[in-house]
Amino acid sequence: MMVCSGLRRVARAGAYLMRMVSSTSRGCQHQTLGAGPDASECTAQGAAGGVVEVLGRAYPQDDHTNLTRKVLSKVGRNLHNQQHHPLWLVKERVKEHFYKQYVGRFGTPLFSVYDDLPPVVTTWQNFDSLLIASDHPSRKKGDNYYLNRTHMLRAHTSAHQWDLVHAGLDAFLVVGDVYRRDQIDTQHYPVFHQLEAVRLFSKHELFAGVKDGESLQLFEQSSRSAHKQETHTMEAMKLVEFDLKQTLTRLVTHLFGDGLEIRWVDCYFPFTHPSFEMEINFRGEWLEVLGCGVMEQQLVNSAGAQEKIGWALGIGLERLAMILYDIPDIRLFWSEDERFLKQFRVSDINQPVKFQPLSKYPALINDISFWLPSENYMENDFYDLVRTIGGDLVEKVDLIDKFEHPKTHKTSHCYRITYRHMERTLSQREVQGVHQAVQEAAVRVLGVEGRF
Repeated sequence: MMVCSGLRRVARAGAYLMRMVSSTSRGCQHQTLGAGPDASECTAQGAAGGVVEVLGRAYPQDDHTNLTRKVLSKVGRNLHNQQHHPLWLVKERVKEHFYKQYVGRFGTPLFSVYDDLPPVVTTWQNFDSLLIASDHPSRKKGDNYYLNRTHMLRAHTSAHQWDLVHAGLDAFLVVGDVYRRDQIDTQHYPVFHQLEAVRLFSKHELFAGVKDGESLQLFEQSSRSAHKQETHTMEAMKLVEFDLKQTLTRLVTHLFGDGLEIRWVDCYFPFTHPSFEMEINFRGEWLEVLGCGVMEQQLVNSAGAQEKIGWALGIGLERLAMILYDIPDIRLFWSEDERFLKQFRVSDINQPVKFQPLSKYPALINDISFWLPSENYMENDFYDLVRTIGGDLVEKVDLIDKFEHPKTHKTSHCYRITYRHMERTLSQREVQGVHQAVQEAAVRVLGVEGRF
C-alpha cells in the first residue's frame, strides 16, 4: 500500500516522458560495486521487435519500456525470504504476531500469507484495480519501471489486493519486492519491500460483539464526508476503523515494546477512505511507519465481496528494519558482506539486534553541471542513469544549484554526487572513471549539454 509521502512525491513529478535509448547507438554503461564501468550493461530500450526477459518470460518492448539492467538484476533476489536477513526477520516477526493474535474458528491462523508472488504485474493490477485514475501522477513513466505499456514491475504490494479478494480471501498478508524510480540518498533505493494486510468483515463478524448488533447495517445510501464513504453506515465505519487502529497498535507494540507513543495523521489514498498514516515517537522523533485506511467499497464490490467491508494497511520493511536495528543506509540490505549478515543470525527472531557499523569509509564527492534539453528532461531519469553506472558506489545525489541564463533562458542543473563504498576505501582514480562515464552518458542518453 503506498504511503502518503510517496503519493506526494509522485504528485510533484512532471508529466514528461522518458527518452528511450537504443542499445546500438546510445549505449549506457553500468558500474558494479567496486568494478570499472562496463559498456555492455545498457538501459533496456523500447525498440520495436525487442523483448525484455524477466524471470524466464519474455515481454515485448514498446515506447514505455524503461527498465535498466541494474534494476533487472535485483528481480528474484527476494531478500525478504532469505533466512536471517534483517528484512526476513521483520517479516517473520510480523507473521508470528498475526498468527498468534488472530486465530480462525478451527484454531488455524486467520491471516494467510503470500510472500512469493511474482513482481511483474499488469498496469490494470497496479493502478486500475485500485481505482487510480488514468491521469494520476503515480502512473508516470518517470516514477515507475515499465516492461511495456501493459506490464510493469509492481510499485506496491497493493497490486495483488483485488486478485486475492476476488479469490474469496477475507484476511491475508502480502509481502514482496516493489520498484519505484526515485531520488538517491540513504533512505531511498529503486527496489524495496512492502508488507500488505487486508481484513474483510461480514455483517455478522463486525457486529457480533455489539449490543443489539443484529439491528445494525453495514451499508446505506448517503453522502460522502471526510469521515466515511457514501455507502457505509457510520456504525460500520467506526468499528472497522477501530479494529484497524487496534490491530496496528498491537503490532507496533509487539515490535517496539510497551509505552510507545502513537499518533494518527489523516491522509489520502485513491483506494481507501478514510485514510491514515501512523507515526510513532521513537527516541524523541516522530517517524511515519505505515499507511492504512477503510477500503473503498467500489474496489471491494468489483472483486466480488459486495456483502463485506474491510481495511487495508501497508508497511515498508526497510523502514521498520532501519528503525529497529539502527541500520543507517538502505544500500546495506543488498550487502553480501559477512560482517553485515552475521549480525542478524539470531536463534530467536524477537531477539534485539543493534547493528554495529562496518568501518565508515571516506566519501569522495564530485559535481556535475549541464544545460537541460528544451524538453523531456526529468530528474528521475538522471538519478536512474547514475544508479545504472555508479551502482551502490553512489551514496546520494543532491541537486545543489539551478540557474537560468538571462539571454538564452536555458536552464542549468548542478548535482553533487557522493561516492562511498560500504566495504572498502575508494580511490579518486576509480571514482573519476565512474564520474566521467556518468558525464558521457548524460550527454548521450539524456541529451543534455555538458558544462564539464
